[in-house]
Amino acid sequence: MGKVLDLVRCFDRMRLVMIAVGEKVLMRGCEAMAEAAIRAGCRFYAGYPITPQSELAEYMARELPKYGGVFIQSESEIAAINMVLGASVTGTRAMTSSSSPGISLKQEGISYLAGCELPAVIANFGRGGPGLGNIAPSDADYFQATKGGGHGDYRNIVLAPYSVQETVELTHLAFDLADRYRNPVLILCSGLIAQMMEPVEFMPFKGGEGHSQKEEKPWALTGARGRPSMVIKSLYLQDVELEGHDLKLQEKYREIREKEVRVEAQHLEGGRATPEERAKLVVVAFGTAARVAASAVEEAREGGLPVGLIRPITLFPFPRDFIRKAAEGTDRFLVLELSGGQMVEDVELAVRGRVPVEFYGRMGGVVPSPEEYLAEIRKRL
Repeated sequence: MGKVLDLVRCFDRMRLVMIAVGEKVLMRGCEAMAEAAIRAGCRFYAGYPITPQSELAEYMARELPKYGGVFIQSESEIAAINMVLGASVTGTRAMTSSSSPGISLKQEGISYLAGCELPAVIANFGRGGPGLGNIAPSDADYFQATKGGGHGDYRNIVLAPYSVQETVELTHLAFDLADRYRNPVLILCSGLIAQMMEPVEFMPFKGGEGHSQKEEKPWALTGARGRPSMVIKSLYLQDVELEGHDLKLQEKYREIREKEVRVEAQHLEGGRATPEERAKLVVVAFGTAARVAASAVEEAREGGLPVGLIRPITLFPFPRDFIRKAAEGTDRFLVLELSGGQMVEDVELAVRGRVPVEFYGRMGGVVPSPEEYLAEIRKRL
């Protein structure tokens, strides 16, 4: 048994050396996100085990203390999000993660984070629902992520990676955006990305291995010696005072909409396609569905079908203007989702009736094949 443990430790050291020198490493999505978070300066993690993302917490428990960070397995999801709030108050880059029903339990705490204007990163590796559902991959938490989920007039910044490599990149971005806007950032993935393994290349440690980003936050509560005392709160008993705070938040959300939209497009005018090859059908998909859709679109193009793809990377802010402009050069949209149809509403709002918006979705953790999506594309062309 001792030799086996020595071999495991040796392999672990070799893996860390490979990561350190920037070579690609085969890792599952939730572990890659954990490594990326540590490299992005995360120094506090609190979470509670739930399939399919428990390996993220396991990785944090093993690795985060090596860099001076704190890992806590909380007694519940509710406790975890409130521990993250307490860590964020001190200026520490803080994170929690869960899967669909666990994120539901965190909603009050996320609303408090937004109300207090505190940065935090929350990862949701979605599973089938509603209720306990199953542990198969799903993107049916779109409404929960993008429309608030908790109480009050607040918004999360929402990022939707579609590969393990992009999960790494968007985790770095999530911490930067959270600090820039003092706002919760939610990374929405399906459980498929949590468990799939792909080769990834990691970015260097932000500011060095021990850096925690605390010194760049003059608002943080680090003790009042040498400065006036400060209060961070979301409680404003006077209605006019609370309205003023809420209006300030809304102004911040407007700035986020203007500056932080991220979207990828394929085979649209202005991209690789010429005007003569304009996409008469534009597929819109995010996350895992977009990954499958991309294969279907490429196969459709090879077969001479005039189809394009729009992949929102930010779900809030949603790429409304980009989709609205795309509506001027196509005949119809097809929204593909691993849900009963949630993002389709935002696409319809962006299109504003200019062209038809159609929908095809699978639920309950069913992940369609590229051939299934290709059949839906062919029906419409």
